[in-house]
Amino acid sequence: MKRLVGSFIAVVLFSCGMTNTKNQSSNALFKVLTQQSNGGASIRFFEILSAPNEIAMLQNDENLKNKITPEDVQKSNFVILNMGEKSSGGYAIGIETVVETDTNIIVTVKEQAPESGSMVTQSISNPFCVLKINSKKPIIFK
Repeated sequence: MKRLVGSFIAVVLFSCGMTNTKNQSSNALFKVLTQQSNGGASIRFFEILSAPNEIAMLQNDENLKNKITPEDVQKSNFVILNMGEKSSGGYAIGIETVVETDTNIIVTVKEQAPESGSMVTQSISNPFCVLKINSKKPIIFK
C-alpha cells in the first residue's frame, strides 16, 4: 500500500512540474525546408508567409515545390530568414530553438559569422533559411 501511495505522489509531483511550453527540435513542430549560404535577399529580414497566395510563391521555387503539400498550405506557416548581403562566405542563418506556447510560436534565430582569421571565400554571400512551422499560431522572433 505504501508503494502505491508513493507512486501516486511521484506521478502527481511529476505532472505538476510539467509546463505548457515545449521546445521541439523534431519535425513535429517545424522543419527546415532549405538553408543556404547564397541566394537570399540583400537586406536582413524575417518574413512569415501564412496566406495561400503568399505560400504559392514558395511552391514556384524549384528547391521547395516538392516539399510543400496542399495540406501544408492550410495547416502551416512558413518563415523566410534572410541574413542580408555579406562581404564573404562563412556566414549562416538558421534556428536555435522553436518553442510552442498556448498562444504563439517563439522562434529563436541563430546567426553565424566566420571566425576571425579563418579562410573563407572572397565573394559576396546572401545566407537564407526557409522553415515550415506546423501551426497557424502567431509567430514571434527572438
